[in-house]
Amino acid sequence: MVFDYSTLVTLRKTHPAWRLLVADHSPLIAAFLHKIFIIPNMRTLSRADLSSALEDYLYGLRQSEGENAFPRSAEAYLDDWASDDKGWLRKFYPQGSDEVHYDLMPAVEKAVAWLENLVQRPFIGTESRLMTVFELLRQMVEGSEADAEARIRELEKRKAEIERELDRVRSGHLDVLDDTALKDRFQQINKTARELLSDFREVEYNFRNLDQKVREQIALWEGSKGALLEDFFGERDVIAESDQGKSFNAFWDLLMSPAKQEELSMLLHKVFELNAVKAMAPDMRLKRIHYDWLEAGEHTQRTVAKLSGQLRRYLDDQAYLENRRIMQVIQSIESHAVLVRNQMPDKNFMEMDDTFPQVVLPMERPLYKAPVKPVIDGEVRIGDGSEVPSDMLYTPVFVDKSRLKRMIQKALQDRDQVTLADILKESPLEKGLAELVTYLAIAGEDDKALFDDQATHKVSWTDRHGITRWAEFPAVIFSR
Repeated sequence: MVFDYSTLVTLRKTHPAWRLLVADHSPLIAAFLHKIFIIPNMRTLSRADLSSALEDYLYGLRQSEGENAFPRSAEAYLDDWASDDKGWLRKFYPQGSDEVHYDLMPAVEKAVAWLENLVQRPFIGTESRLMTVFELLRQMVEGSEADAEARIRELEKRKAEIERELDRVRSGHLDVLDDTALKDRFQQINKTARELLSDFREVEYNFRNLDQKVREQIALWEGSKGALLEDFFGERDVIAESDQGKSFNAFWDLLMSPAKQEELSMLLHKVFELNAVKAMAPDMRLKRIHYDWLEAGEHTQRTVAKLSGQLRRYLDDQAYLENRRIMQVIQSIESHAVLVRNQMPDKNFMEMDDTFPQVVLPMERPLYKAPVKPVIDGEVRIGDGSEVPSDMLYTPVFVDKSRLKRMIQKALQDRDQVTLADILKESPLEKGLAELVTYLAIAGEDDKALFDDQATHKVSWTDRHGITRWAEFPAVIFSR
């Protein structure tokens, strides 16, 4: 991207990231927000919690910088940072809460990332980035190659390289990365993982802007419902079909795969056991970075769900207004009828010719059928003639919901996440389909449970007649 003078002047005046860098207390703002929001991947905080944390932070600074260093209160600083002319925090009321909450804006993460690059790093890796460039170029060339023969030649070439590497390993020649190469790659992993969290916040910000625009359109809309819905879904499709939207959806589908989550956990565990990585004193939060991705992605999905909820409320309001208008018209007709009830018009005023010709073909008339008179038997019997056992009316299926919740909590004691299929393997169904439906109801009530409609699981059980039943259900992931 090429910048000219006028563009940079406009950015300096309007962009929140630039305003943060030139603010009077920019070190305080960047350091505090980085500590509270970015490092622990905190998405939202209440006003009480955030002001308390800022008071503690200001108290420590006043001990070292002097009592008059930061004279304003924590609440005053937060209100200033969330004002429209600053735009560093988002101040809002969550659904179902009357307490103010705060969220970090994407521009702050961009400013903090630029500040992090100013700090001199003890080790700067270049090999891993060069290899990444080569790998991405190779994927682009191979992925855009439409000639089947060319792809076969490339695959045969890679197959030959793998065969040669297998021969070297069988002969005892192992190519092991040294400590420098391991540090280089780990540093690249750490940077990319943190950048993904920042990307999640920016995608959520884009969807939130769309939600705000839809609310403004609904408040000022005077046209038809169809036109508004067409405009909304058009803009939503633009975001979903954009490069950013497609990339986010592909990333989310890959992340929601239980197999990929297990593989990622295993790889991170092995990497953190390497001596070269231990010597770097890495941030242990990186070991569970994929759970931070899941949490950030869930916030983005909830923002998208709010769009659907807003449209639903709009349609309900419109239906109410239309029904009210219909009732007003009916009431008007009734009132006019009462006024003219003593002024009856000519007796034939209600007669009118048919608006279309009546065509009745002879073959369309049904044939006569003798009516069937049902015979009602006063006794209810089973097919073999025996009496119906009365105890069948008093044996309903009862599923202990609290027991199933305890089983889920027990499965999460030694794991951060567990699928419903894993729980059913360890504790098979005892009450059949009713117990499976209860599990799904528990997942629907749990805010931390995730449904993956792209993946399905199967479960079987044997009913009281000895028949094996099968059921298929969407993948459910319970989180601690």
